[in-house]
Amino acid sequence: MRRADRLFDIIQVLRTAKGPVTAETLAQHLEVTVRTVYRDVATLQARRVPIEGAAGIGYMLRRGFDLPPLMFSTDEIEAIAVAMRMLRRTGDAGLQAAAETVLSKVTVAVPDALRAHLTEPPFVVSRRGAPPPPVADLTAIRAAIREERKLRIGYGDENGARTERIIWPFAIAYFAQSTLVNAWCELRDDFRHFRADRILDWNMLDEGFPISGKTLFARWQGRFGFEDKTNVSNPTRSPQQQITATSTPRAQEQVRRQGRQ
Repeated sequence: MRRADRLFDIIQVLRTAKGPVTAETLAQHLEVTVRTVYRDVATLQARRVPIEGAAGIGYMLRRGFDLPPLMFSTDEIEAIAVAMRMLRRTGDAGLQAAAETVLSKVTVAVPDALRAHLTEPPFVVSRRGAPPPPVADLTAIRAAIREERKLRIGYGDENGARTERIIWPFAIAYFAQSTLVNAWCELRDDFRHFRADRILDWNMLDEGFPISGKTLFARWQGRFGFEDKTNVSNPTRSPQQQITATSTPRAQEQVRRQGRQ
């Protein structure tokens, strides 16, 4: 591990610690000697990082200290570059615009030696992915999720039949083929997964959820057993198949029935 990365890790450990951290604990985490930790802490203190404490007692980082947005390793910079470009595949125009802004800000902030990893990255990310929904505003739906506000939507099923729904959206699932809005549906009195491209119209209501979005998400996850993991063996599965692939048999049948309603 480079010394610069080690100094960064010391700050990160102290930032997240709930109490004093001893040099022995830091040494075990960094896989170095205690003497090396003493030298590194002294270096950080000399650079005016507000670390308080002493050898044999433990160290704490003074509250309110934050890192400048420059301390990224090469791998972290490339992770940002790949992640921001992969957002182009979501069909979410709001997230895509935000990703471009993030790239611009990080590009300006990082040292010259790392800037090329953002502006001229040695990789290519396909733009092919879920198409933007023609009507649904995913930015507004994400706002409804954050604010725990109900939505009234017009929804078309696979046969073109339209229904009016009031839903409690608590999550969005981004897949290569389409985007799903996960919500509690008042019409069906159950969880439903709405394809964003089949939302025909929508309106955010002033009414909030009767329970928190976190509770809804936890109950949905407990019901369907969905895990956020890539399906390597069959990448061509549909979003509904990808959801059911990580669910219980009972939950799989429930999701299949939803797709026809």
